This record gives sequence, structure tokens and C-alpha cells, in this order.
Amino acid sequence: MNRKLKIGIVLFLIVFFGGFFVYAQFYYHAEKTATDYLNGTDDVNVVKISNGLFLDGYGNNTTIIFYPGAKVEYTSYLPLFTNLASRGIDCYLVEMPFNLAFFGINSADNIIKNSSYDHYFMAGHSLGGAMASSYVNSTHNNISGLIYLSSHSPKEIHVPVLSIRGTNDGVINLTSYDNAKSLMKSNFTEVIINGGNHAQFGYYGFQSGDNQANITPESQQNQTAEAIIKFINANT
Repeated sequence: MNRKLKIGIVLFLIVFFGGFFVYAQFYYHAEKTATDYLNGTDDVNVVKISNGLFLDGYGNNTTIIFYPGAKVEYTSYLPLFTNLASRGIDCYLVEMPFNLAFFGINSADNIIKNSSYDHYFMAGHSLGGAMASSYVNSTHNNISGLIYLSSHSPKEIHVPVLSIRGTNDGVINLTSYDNAKSLMKSNFTEVIINGGNHAQFGYYGFQSGDNQANITPESQQNQTAEAIIKFINANT
């Protein structure tokens, strides 16, 4: 390898990794409405674990492992999953490297290894949902179901699926979303929230490319929680 080629490769790597580092510094931060839940509630203890947070309610049979959306701070989803934990479904919110679930597809492994629930449900928002799909597909046969928030699978899924999206979602590709329905090979449940958008499953502000919601985040998240509880009860 000649000297010019070596220099060219080094410069390319510097530019590539430097650009990625800059890119990773810009992400959607959790709003105070969400971070107020970091200390838990009367019904839910919030425990820091090695790769995120454990929301421990009174339940001990079923848990959800949640992968956040791309470049969204994972604590943004605390209100929604505290709601679920307070109603008997413990939840793990996974903190992804660089806030990108692509780099933490197998994050659920450590959680499952160090817990003993009868039922594990994978869940994810947007990119997090796609990466949760990849986890379910990679020979992990102990998953009871998969929950999408404004997301879909790029491959066949052979566990029960709940898909939730809002009518005002401006981020999701509806053509790809509709095409992916044929990939659901077990029972498939779809819930469409009238007036909901892409970002209001969490509290991280308005997301680029999204549409304004016609309902409050509280309404969107309460409807989401009700749909998740109904789905889990039907599959446990």
C-alpha cells in the first residue's frame, strides 16, 4: 500500500468518525415532564441498571423490554411505562449507545438473563421497534409478543404483534408500514389513535418531519397503555 493511499484512508476514517461523533451529540432530550418520574411514584420504584432503568411495580409475572426511538433520550418514555408498571406490568427502558438502538439490538439478553419473569414482551418506538424485531427474530424463542409504537418489521415475525400508531404521524412511511403487515405470521392487532402523532409516545418535544397532534400526550399515552394491557392480557 503506497503512502498516498494510507494517508487517504486515515483522512477518511478521521472525517467519518468525527462526523459520526458530531451527529451523535444532537438528539432529542427528555422533557421535565418525563424526568420528574426518575424518582418513581408511590406505586413504582425506578431502579438504575447497567443499561437503562427498571420500573418495578407490584407485578412479578410479566415484563416489557423497551427500545427507544432513534436519537431519543430513553428517559423520555418514563410516563408511559410508569403507567404500565403501576398496573402490574414491570418495564425495562433500555439506554442505547449513541441513542441508536441499532448499536444495542441484543440489549435484552442481559435483562432476561438476570430476571425470572414468566412472560417477556419486546417493544420499541420507531427504529427501536425495528431493532426489537431483529432481536425477536434472532432465535430468541422465549418472547411472548412484540409491541410496535409507530414502527414495523423488515422481516417476518412469528410471535403475536400489537401495532400502535397515530393518524397524524408524519414520520412513519405508511407504504412500508402497510406492506409489513403481511410479514406478521401470528396474530396481529392494530390500534390507530385518532389525532396522535409520532413523538407523543414520549416527552421529548416536536420531532422533525412529524405532524402536530390533535390530542394531548397524556391522551395518546393513556390510549397506548390501555391497548398494551389488553394485548398482554390476551397473550399471557
